[in-house]
Amino acid sequence: MNILAELKNRFRDVLAEVSGETDVQNLLDMIKPAQDARFGDYQANCAMPLGKRLGKPPREVAEEISNKVRLDDLCSQTDIAGPGFINLTIDDRWITSQVNTARKESRLGVAVNANPQTFILDYSSPNVAKPMHVGHIRSTVIGDSLARTLRFLGHQVIADNHLGDWGTQFGMIIYGYKHFVNAEAYQQHEVRELSRLYRLVNQLIDYWKSKGGVAAQQEEIARRETVVSELETVEPSGDKKEDKKHRKALGRARDQLTQACQVLESLKAKIQTVENDEVLLQQAQAHPEIARNALLETAQLHEGDATNRQLWEEFLPKCREDIQRVYARLSVEFDVEYGESFYHEMLPGVVSGLQEAGLASESEGAQCVFLDDFETPMIVQKSDGAFLYATTDLATIEYRMQQWQADEILYVVDHRQSEHFQKLFAVANAWNAPQVQMHHISFGTVLDESGRPYKTRSGDAVGLEGLLDEAVNKAYEVVSANDDSKPNGSELSEEMRRHIADVVGHGAIKYADLSHNRTSDYVFSYDKMMALEGNTATYMQYSYARVQSIFRKGDVDLDALRQSESAILLGHAAERALAMMILRYSEALEQVVEDYRPNQLTNYLFDLAKRFSSFFEQCPVLKSEDEAIKQSRLKLCDLTGRVIAHGLDLLGIGVVDQM
Repeated sequence: MNILAELKNRFRDVLAEVSGETDVQNLLDMIKPAQDARFGDYQANCAMPLGKRLGKPPREVAEEISNKVRLDDLCSQTDIAGPGFINLTIDDRWITSQVNTARKESRLGVAVNANPQTFILDYSSPNVAKPMHVGHIRSTVIGDSLARTLRFLGHQVIADNHLGDWGTQFGMIIYGYKHFVNAEAYQQHEVRELSRLYRLVNQLIDYWKSKGGVAAQQEEIARRETVVSELETVEPSGDKKEDKKHRKALGRARDQLTQACQVLESLKAKIQTVENDEVLLQQAQAHPEIARNALLETAQLHEGDATNRQLWEEFLPKCREDIQRVYARLSVEFDVEYGESFYHEMLPGVVSGLQEAGLASESEGAQCVFLDDFETPMIVQKSDGAFLYATTDLATIEYRMQQWQADEILYVVDHRQSEHFQKLFAVANAWNAPQVQMHHISFGTVLDESGRPYKTRSGDAVGLEGLLDEAVNKAYEVVSANDDSKPNGSELSEEMRRHIADVVGHGAIKYADLSHNRTSDYVFSYDKMMALEGNTATYMQYSYARVQSIFRKGDVDLDALRQSESAILLGHAAERALAMMILRYSEALEQVVEDYRPNQLTNYLFDLAKRFSSFFEQCPVLKSEDEAIKQSRLKLCDLTGRVIAHGLDLLGIGVVDQM
């Protein structure tokens, strides 16, 4: 049972009666777990704002609420503290009853949602022509965790990996293959060579783009210098407000000048890199129109050119196999993987449908949707007839609604795409999906320890598979060191060490990402994510392994323990605190889906592991004072381990019996 939800249900009618309002959700949101155990288990803080609204003393309002709400079977104590806090202590008998019910259930006391919905989750979505890199980890693991959690709560989930298999990157690769391929390298490792070709073509395009942009950027710098110079000559007026405004304008102008200079330096660096390499320079000089020609290759592919289509069909399966190997390592699966190519034939219908609905109109030869809340329109077809990502996304929504009649569509994509999704949702709701709720589940950037986006020394994004390999290797070092330092000598075989390292290494990468608020950037650190203390997957896995160690040392028959009818007893404060935290598992999962933040689950698991550690220190298990208490504590340990393992599984992370 979700205790917090039950409390809110019992307070709802009383708050409506006292406030005289029908919508009391804002007041119900003020009922929360107590931050300090001295003030009970939960706290209702709604009397203060309600008292102000009604013109009554908050304590008087709190007393009225407390007298009317029926909590006799749930709470052993209800106190009013301070200006009107209502402190709630859950009855020990109720906790004992619920925790004994939970231990007998496969769902661990978590109810199935009474009103299940259909969710479509769009996540990961790499460009298949390039190896996955560190930038893909966030979308992949956040989306996978949300899919697992929503399914467990009873919702229907369609996980869709919207692959980039049709865009300009394929035109670049086709151009690169026709002009620069190393046949021997392609035979040995197709995807690695295709990736090299993509980077090469991209570099040559950047070279010519930079060459053409230097003069314009120099003019921009000169203009910025003039603005700064003019502002610097302005004498203080003596008016504090005006002088402050002037200082801000000068500071802003100087920042803009600095940024303009940095852009110029970046352009020059790209030029210099090519011109310092004889081979690159020859290639660049031989292909001055490479940007336009790569786009032509894309256009020819989309128009059905036989050669380009044949190359695309040759490249695509190899690229997808390469990506699938990474997904297998991460234990990530999708229900469907419809790439952009799947929707290509639908795009003309999208444009005509928008025109018929009066949403799309011509502007400078292009078909655009003008939106009231945006300065720029959404372009759905360029003047040359080419379609855009927005067109494909609208076709995708139309297909999804016809196929699955979704209630909500979640796009797990980084924060830089926020404006695109705002426009997309506005157009889709106005056109072909008026009822569906659409959410951009945005996330921040993975940073290195200097605070910059995590990249290789050459400036490329770090390859995801290499990242996973390194994590497993470091986990192996930690596992081996811990095993070798055990008082009675090492216990693990080499095979077991490797298995544990694989589970711990992959888990560390995932948990390090998921434990952060998804909208925040975070610093990538192997040492922190492998730590045996703190909020890490390793600490959670170690807590689970500690439970299993108790069972091994006590030669406990786990099946017999679980089938036994003897009850969990909560005679010690540490036992009660642990049981109470176990019963909050349902609350944690509801918090995850409330705003689609998996870190609510990692926070819960960390708190649960800490409560278990306190219990373990204060309450002997195998050396309990009598057999009844021993059996009770063994069952409490088992239930704790099951919740930890289940919670980690919802994060896509495994456990091991020994560490």
